[in-house]
Amino acid sequence: MNNLFHTEELSGKNFLVTGGAGFIGSHIAEYLLKNGAGKVRILDNMSNGFLSNLNLLNNYPGYEFIEGDIRDKDACMRACSGIDYVSHQAALGSVPRSVKDPFYTNDVNVGGFVNILKSAVDCNVKRFIYASSSSVYGDEPTLPKKEERIGNCLSPYAVSKRANEMYAQVFSSVYKIPVIGLRYFNIFGPRQDPDGPYAAVIPLFVKGIIKKTPVYINGDGEQTRDFTFVENAVQVNIRSMLSQNDEAFGKVYNVAVGENFSVNFLYDTIRKYLKSDHKPIYREPREGDVRDSLADISLAKKLLNYEPSKNFKEGLLHTIEYFKDLYI
Repeated sequence: MNNLFHTEELSGKNFLVTGGAGFIGSHIAEYLLKNGAGKVRILDNMSNGFLSNLNLLNNYPGYEFIEGDIRDKDACMRACSGIDYVSHQAALGSVPRSVKDPFYTNDVNVGGFVNILKSAVDCNVKRFIYASSSSVYGDEPTLPKKEERIGNCLSPYAVSKRANEMYAQVFSSVYKIPVIGLRYFNIFGPRQDPDGPYAAVIPLFVKGIIKKTPVYINGDGEQTRDFTFVENAVQVNIRSMLSQNDEAFGKVYNVAVGENFSVNFLYDTIRKYLKSDHKPIYREPREGDVRDSLADISLAKKLLNYEPSKNFKEGLLHTIEYFKDLYI
């Protein structure tokens, strides 16, 4: 990532990235350290994180790591101590996992969220930025999705992210902590885990096509998503943490590109780029999935100066190249 998403001097600033050993969190931490942040502390229980992501950060003098769980209040207090800015990425992702085990999803995503948010208040953190999700739009059919217009949640995961937004709003008004929520739309990119039962679609497709193993598409494949390259998620986290715009706080924002593509189009694009004739296997639609997704990103552009730096195809080619190096 060569794009610079800030103008401030970072050497006197201390950051906490929860879930920093994971996919999005490690990209945020790497950006901050590469650009001279005074301290970047990571809190991660390593349930979804990888040592390989942390190894990328070891050579930076400002890097610190705490192995701990956001469900542990003491770990949250240790992590927030002396911190100016929190980027809260730790969560239990996946709609299907939440349908299978709603208790676990709630414990981590709701209980853990309240722990880290209250710890941030108690440690006088200046800004608290957190990851929400486009899943909160639920059955609201209107496209593009606008922040103020949400429907009924379709999964326990969506409920957990909606609860985050509501807690953040209350903490903002009761405890006066500046908060910003970021509704991610299908973030993808290098380091996204292609393995396990809840792996994301793009690394699954790339790995399956390269290795010629079965690749499954849920439903007819005509469902659409606003696929968003991880560099755009990094940008909006940095701009949110460092924002000087008082009007920006206490709100949630769509984080996307503002274009949508079908899953079939995604698969065909990857297959053609890899010069493969490997065919997918279609199966039943997934429970709790939203049919179509497309974001209106005008609010983030206006109040956070967000401007997507890579579109879907640019990000996809970059991601395919990353996985080719791993599997070919």
